[in-house]
Amino acid sequence: MGAAEAMSGLDDALAPFRRITIKIGSALLVDGATGKLRTAWLSSVAADVEALRRDGRDVVIVSSGAISLGRRLLGLSARSLTLDQSQAAASVGQIALSRAWQDVLGEHGIVAGQILLTPNITEERRYYLNARTTLVTLLGLGAVPIINENDSVATSEIRYGDNDRLSARVATMIDCDLLVLLSDVDGLYTAPPASDPDARHLPRVPEITPEIEAMAGGAASHLSRGGMTTKIEAGKIATKAGTAMIIAKGTEAHPLAALRMGGRHTLFDAAQSRGQARKRWIMGTLELRGALHVDAGAARALEAGKSLLPIGVTRVEGDFGRGDAVAIIDPEGHEIARGLAGLDSEAARLVRGRRSTAMAGLIDSVDRAELVHRDNMVLLAGSERSSP
Repeated sequence: MGAAEAMSGLDDALAPFRRITIKIGSALLVDGATGKLRTAWLSSVAADVEALRRDGRDVVIVSSGAISLGRRLLGLSARSLTLDQSQAAASVGQIALSRAWQDVLGEHGIVAGQILLTPNITEERRYYLNARTTLVTLLGLGAVPIINENDSVATSEIRYGDNDRLSARVATMIDCDLLVLLSDVDGLYTAPPASDPDARHLPRVPEITPEIEAMAGGAASHLSRGGMTTKIEAGKIATKAGTAMIIAKGTEAHPLAALRMGGRHTLFDAAQSRGQARKRWIMGTLELRGALHVDAGAARALEAGKSLLPIGVTRVEGDFGRGDAVAIIDPEGHEIARGLAGLDSEAARLVRGRRSTAMAGLIDSVDRAELVHRDNMVLLAGSERSSP
């Protein structure tokens, strides 16, 4: 049963989901009149996060607000900022924002970790794998990652442009079940409710169609900034990769608790399972850069769901970088799997056939010694395997 089907009849909108990315915009975090942080509201969110973690959920937060906070601290105009001023405000505001999250989460014994991202990190495979590993490690250690776009160095040409789409990239990168966009509205309507008295709230969107995009104000573009349009664009990114999305009102205290008690929202169904989406991505959109030939023992280990370790590799073909797609070939010459290389081809040749304990001094990242991690691998069914 899929997550969307499991939600049928449940008041708790978050019940089916185990790993959740929550996006919080500047308007929720920062008081528009004073430019100060809404500390009481932020504390209520931290309490909600702690309740989710008590239930065994992983939580990641994509938090706006750095520029808004930094602008006030630097005494800059609220009306308009040059690029240089925006970057300066972001650098000051990022410190204030991370400290605020550290304080409110710390009250519940939760460690916060800050990560600043730019588009190349989620769109170039080598950086993608590094960021994914860091985020998954933080979650495994019980921390809550706090993520924001690195506005202190990003220019207009290399920005995501809004944290809705950034949050969708993050959610899909770490295989989240759900992305929650907290907003000043309680979901998607058939028309702007402020101007159309006949506008109807949509509790569920099975698929984002051109008609759904039109309800948000037309198809989104890379120039969009905020609003419902970019939320729908984020939904397209998330749902196509197997992550469901919720748009919900976040202006009042305890917005996540409200969702768990039947609060109004719009659920966007995932188009397919995360496993299916990842398999399609690895199998269909990444060009093979090389091949790893393995012995019979390694082939059996892969079939049992294990990662590919250097000791099982007998030969390395091709010139590939970390994060490139490679084929995995069994002793009979059949391609039995594809995956993302954990080491580049030069390092792979140095460590092939060696035990992990014998790799010290050969490569820098002995702690990331899998040649292909099982999370980044697709096993081929018999009908998909190539013949020798």
